[in-house]
Amino acid sequence: MALIVQKYGGTSVGTVERIQAVAQRVKKTVAEGHSLVVVVSAMGKTTDGLVKLAHEISTHPSRREMDMLLSTGEQVSIALLSMALQELDQPAISLTGAQVGIVTEAHHTRARILSIETERIQRHLQQGEVVVVAGFQGISSTTDLEITTLGRGGSDTSAVALAAALQADACEIYTDVPGILTADPRIVPDAQLMSEITSDEMLELASLGAKVLHPRAVEIARNYGVTLVVRSSWEDAPGTRVVSPIPQARPLEGLELVHPVDAVEFDTDQAKIALLRVPDRPGVAARLFGEIALQNLDVDLIIQSIHEGNTNDIAFTVTQSSLHRAEAVAAAIAPALRNHADPTLGEAEVMVERQIAKVSIAGAGMIGRPGVAAQMFATLAAADVNIQMISTSEVKVSCAIDAADCDRAIAALCKEFEVTSSPANLEKWGDRSQEMAPIVRGAALDLNQARLAIRHVPDRPGMAAQLFRLLAGKGISVDMIIQSQRCRLINGVTTRDIAFTVAQADADAAQTALKEASPELGCSEVTVDRAIAKVSVVGTGMIGRPGVAAKMFEAFAQQQINIQMIATSEIKISCVVAEEEGVRALQAVHAAFGLAGTEQFQVPA
Repeated sequence: MALIVQKYGGTSVGTVERIQAVAQRVKKTVAEGHSLVVVVSAMGKTTDGLVKLAHEISTHPSRREMDMLLSTGEQVSIALLSMALQELDQPAISLTGAQVGIVTEAHHTRARILSIETERIQRHLQQGEVVVVAGFQGISSTTDLEITTLGRGGSDTSAVALAAALQADACEIYTDVPGILTADPRIVPDAQLMSEITSDEMLELASLGAKVLHPRAVEIARNYGVTLVVRSSWEDAPGTRVVSPIPQARPLEGLELVHPVDAVEFDTDQAKIALLRVPDRPGVAARLFGEIALQNLDVDLIIQSIHEGNTNDIAFTVTQSSLHRAEAVAAAIAPALRNHADPTLGEAEVMVERQIAKVSIAGAGMIGRPGVAAQMFATLAAADVNIQMISTSEVKVSCAIDAADCDRAIAALCKEFEVTSSPANLEKWGDRSQEMAPIVRGAALDLNQARLAIRHVPDRPGMAAQLFRLLAGKGISVDMIIQSQRCRLINGVTTRDIAFTVAQADADAAQTALKEASPELGCSEVTVDRAIAKVSVVGTGMIGRPGVAAKMFEAFAQQQINIQMIATSEIKISCVVAEEEGVRALQAVHAAFGLAGTEQFQVPA
């Protein structure tokens, strides 16, 4: 007999008929000999309707009263599902988040789970009852016992947290698609179903807007080793398994307040090549990295900064043993990368840094926590370590620094983030062979970001820390961060440009905060571009396989899509393109990596 947690979303319980169908599925699972906890969302568009009612009453409803209001949606669902089960002679009881004992922070509309008291659930399970739990909600740990909600994706988070606390054998997420697909089927109709995906890959895809799972739910599954399965509510297909590495032992107290960083990593076998003033036109990155791929050279970090005039800068890192061949490729291609729009600029300039190191912080707990990157930058600044390159993902921030500063940087970061040992690297997934993993697991498109550019930031330790600590203080999470390779002397001060992306909703607040601080920081203008799209590919199979970036860039070049920014991590490549080219860009890379399937999936209304 297994203990299983099942979660059904709003579409799955959107009508009486669908609730009855869920009840039939639940009864069948119990008949197979399993104990069952069921987490449900509010019916259909109930939450949207409640939000609309609130805004008809008040233009700025209080967060507390919104929690009181929105938490009622799930109570309707759990009561009706329990009734449906009882009609099938299946004993069941409905419980709110408070009755279950889901204890959260006292942050209305965005609380994180602190702990779950499992005694009552266990008692009902022992009595042979199905426990039907209201997702998305909990109760604060204060003596006032305030009702709280967990924010977007809260029912997923509730389900996986319950599975972790109960040490369940599996957590099954039932949704309106057959599992996790290689891309959004509404944009790429021939997206195919994945049978399996690692939690690291799923974290990246979820953070990129793949809505089938919320990043917080994946974070908990990864941290506590929960077996996660995403399945269709409409059929009995096996769906997609989300596989996690063997977790470190963690207390269940402070369940969602784990240390944001659980690893500090470094690599001293690195060298950097930068091409300055390359033409800002489609195909340039494809040509450069295509030539590098022909030499079978593995590239690690790649960044392309914001354009200045008609040119961009592209920088990348390779191993020390690959440097001479990579440098020769860059030198050979530089004359061909002449800016025809402005002949006075001449050919691209090649710069080489032979002694650099890459230092990184990593951890699923970084998700949705503004300020972790700023904390890293501040720590390096305090250790008098200057940052040459920055590359970010949802679960990792990497910086290229001078190799001579590496030991000092690692010591400072380990002390700051209280890291005494690091878990297994991404490559080590039990007995799974990395060579057998698909090179690219999935692709994603994010149309909800804006790009900010800060010109002429003084090039000295601590500047990145000040900028991003300022934004973190405003509660603004930053996604891609790119520091330009080109330096400019302004009033005797060496400066660089820094660009980054944020959610569109945060763009105005970020620009205002940075403009107000510019005189003190010594920066010049702060610009915003909202008409961007971020296209990404994700896969643990990229590690140690040359040519992945080249294939992605070539797919864009064939469609005459210009790349505005590039940032990479070990398992993700992200490119910023013009907003109107985003859908075409996603479709191009999806096809380029052979992710298309024969079956076309329709998302139910």
